[in-house]
Amino acid sequence: MVKEKDATVNPTFIVKPDGGSQGDGIYLIRDPSDLKLMTGSQAKQGVVQEYIQKPLLIDKLKFDIRLYVLIKSLEPLEIYIAKEGLTRFCTELYQEPSQKNLSHVFMHLTNYSLNVHSGNFVHSDSQSTGSKRTLSSVLYRLAAKGVDIKRVWSDIIALVIKTVIAVVPELRVYYQADIPPGKPGPTCFQVIIQ
Repeated sequence: MVKEKDATVNPTFIVKPDGGSQGDGIYLIRDPSDLKLMTGSQAKQGVVQEYIQKPLLIDKLKFDIRLYVLIKSLEPLEIYIAKEGLTRFCTELYQEPSQKNLSHVFMHLTNYSLNVHSGNFVHSDSQSTGSKRTLSSVLYRLAAKGVDIKRVWSDIIALVIKTVIAVVPELRVYYQADIPPGKPGPTCFQVIIQ
């Protein structure tokens, strides 16, 4: 971030503290000096990722997709992806990040646990409206705009497979420590939320 600083490009970054959940402690920065690395006398760890410029919007709102993936087996690797998922929407109309609006979490962060406290949060019994919607309703809206949904699903599946393959070595270490070798059949399921 600092080494490749180009005066013509001023990206925004999302900082996610390690061990956090439900949007706790997440903030946006544009300047590396705004990175908060200490809590008292202890160094904090976290993930810094580049904010996607020009995100796909629906109803002028940012949204994210929550998919459900089951890893049935590591050897052989068996992965199942639920055909339905969840989409979570920001509750404030999107504007490109600027120094003036970086703290507007309802505009930039899709976490339900943050947006539920917004005065604009919409509880809805409909699956296609509100601040939480089904993935299928969002895909339907995108298809109506001409988006190739088959390609979207193909890209999602490829991304899930690559992500799972990347974590298999670490999962093997955990499972080999907990599951005796040679034990037949499935032993348990573990929920991993990312």
